[in-house]
Amino acid sequence: MGQENQNIKYFVRVASTDLVGGKPILLALRKVKGINFMLSNAICSSAGISKTKKAGILSDTEIKAIESVVKDPTSFGIPTWMLNRRNDYDTGEDKHLLTSDLDFTKEFDLRRLKKIKCNRGFRHAWGLPLRGQKTKSNFRKNKKKTALGVKRKKK
Repeated sequence: MGQENQNIKYFVRVASTDLVGGKPILLALRKVKGINFMLSNAICSSAGISKTKKAGILSDTEIKAIESVVKDPTSFGIPTWMLNRRNDYDTGEDKHLLTSDLDFTKEFDLRRLKKIKCNRGFRHAWGLPLRGQKTKSNFRKNKKKTALGVKRKKK
């Protein structure tokens, strides 16, 4: 046990994200933006790595196996319903986005909705809920109003 602690790496780099070496790989992979619990489980199974193995103990070949599964999950048998970008608007293909690509694509989608002036685009621009929720008592913090009460006259 003491020898394992000496060989542990405290940070493991996967998908341009530092993972904590002391956590099990199943939980450490969730630090990567775009990977949730189920996808992390599927990645470990596809790469053939024990889910309880600490991230810092992984060998370089195991890390490369995880990297390859993360880059192209569909080629390793991960179903398309687990991907976060199914039927892409521009290309029509199923893909999985990570880290800054995910943020960029989301921002681009919101700009497109605002540009075509659809209802969802207007609701995003106004900071209101999109999917039919009531707004009388909820969503007050998103309206960005400074004062809700009666203002005094300035003297």
